[in-house]
Amino acid sequence: MIRHTVAFRLKHASGSAAEADFLQAARELAKIEGVQKFECLRQTSLKNSFTFGLSMEFNDAAAYAFYSEHPEHMAFVQRRWIPEVEEFMELDYVVHAA
Repeated sequence: MIRHTVAFRLKHASGSAAEADFLQAARELAKIEGVQKFECLRQTSLKNSFTFGLSMEFNDAAAYAFYSEHPEHMAFVQRRWIPEVEEFMELDYVVHAA
């Protein structure tokens, strides 16, 4: 299992229609085959400047690669993510075997 996460801050004003529209568009990524446990999250800690997060899981590296290369994901990145996200940090996890 791979957990793909990204923390980010938008260029849009907090509570704006543009912010809501971006988050709704991001939720559409959950429809891509192989995406599991998709969550759109609001960040609450004062320890960093990010305001939102996305989290999703994939059964394996092949499912994650399928998502990453999927035309809908690539279009979202080009049309929405790049122009509308101010700052982000991406983290991908697998369970650590002790």
